[in-house]
Amino acid sequence: MSTPLLRTVLHAEHLALNARMVEFGGWHMPVQYTGIIDEHRAVRERAGIFDVSHMGEFWVEGRDALAFLQHVTTADVSQLPIGHAGYALLCRPNGGVVDDLFIYHIAPERYLLVVNASNIAKDWAWMTQFIGTMRVTMRDASPDTGLIALQGPHAEQVLASLIGRVAVDVVFHGVTTTHWNGIELIVARTGYTGEDGFELFVGNAHAPALWRALLASGAQACGLGARDSLRFEPCLALYGHELDDSINPYEARLGWAVKLNKGDFVGSTALNDLKSNYTRRLVAFEVTGKGIARGGYAVHAPDGHAIGVVTTGMPSPTFGKPLGIALIDRAFTSEGGSIDIIVRDKPVSAVIVKYPFYQSRYKK
Repeated sequence: MSTPLLRTVLHAEHLALNARMVEFGGWHMPVQYTGIIDEHRAVRERAGIFDVSHMGEFWVEGRDALAFLQHVTTADVSQLPIGHAGYALLCRPNGGVVDDLFIYHIAPERYLLVVNASNIAKDWAWMTQFIGTMRVTMRDASPDTGLIALQGPHAEQVLASLIGRVAVDVVFHGVTTTHWNGIELIVARTGYTGEDGFELFVGNAHAPALWRALLASGAQACGLGARDSLRFEPCLALYGHELDDSINPYEARLGWAVKLNKGDFVGSTALNDLKSNYTRRLVAFEVTGKGIARGGYAVHAPDGHAIGVVTTGMPSPTFGKPLGIALIDRAFTSEGGSIDIIVRDKPVSAVIVKYPFYQSRYKK
């Protein structure tokens, strides 16, 4: 007997918009509404909204909240002022990545962590084992929290029509608590598309009304298909593809998120060694032969021997050609180098190009 799929608080909204629904990590989620390319372009050119209420939210609070986060994450959380957000990794003692996450410093001794939906239980178990005698409490707010991502060059304009000047005043990677129609709303200027945008945290009871208000203010509903193509072009890592327990931050080009100079933390000894001794690295490539690279396809050197695997691949809506990201031996990662992608048991030529494909145009 199959387990019923989980539903976000916005499930009925997706059905009302005739979204195409699919199974995604145990959830019943919208993959598209009007089409992936149309939704992708809406975010690149205007503003789109995504239901990301399946993501996990952990509150970390108490006198030792900072010390705890310093110990379990790679970030130097002491350098994260109140009202700011930062990217971080949870690493195993061997340097493998448990998960990637965002840390939002909401108030003194109070942080909000957003983790990947597929890793909620794993991350909770991993982090709580390190609390020990620390004066810190953790609370899993995932079941009670609606989360809507508003992304695109018009995102500020759309949000300002609802909450006014507050939207304009939130800096990049900033976070604030405000109100919309008397309802508490946490507004963070972060995202996963390479564009300006916001993530809006609200109680479940009010999430549908906020979703409809954003649509009425000019945002377009977008599904998981566009979310993947949008994050792919700026080469933003997706856990289970560019990151997992067997991949370390340096292989994933995330060494900048590892702050070794902050002192000892989980994985720091191994990461200090791996910094100059990792053997693989992510590369961006363009398919020049006839074929489309997909995640999981083998990558070969020109002489035919295996050197790695495609982590994500697809035709790029922005650039109009098949592109991909692969994790391959460092000896073959030079820009301009030739590689072969094995598509249906046949080698298809590709060339390594500048990483990432797409650079954000957002400046503030």
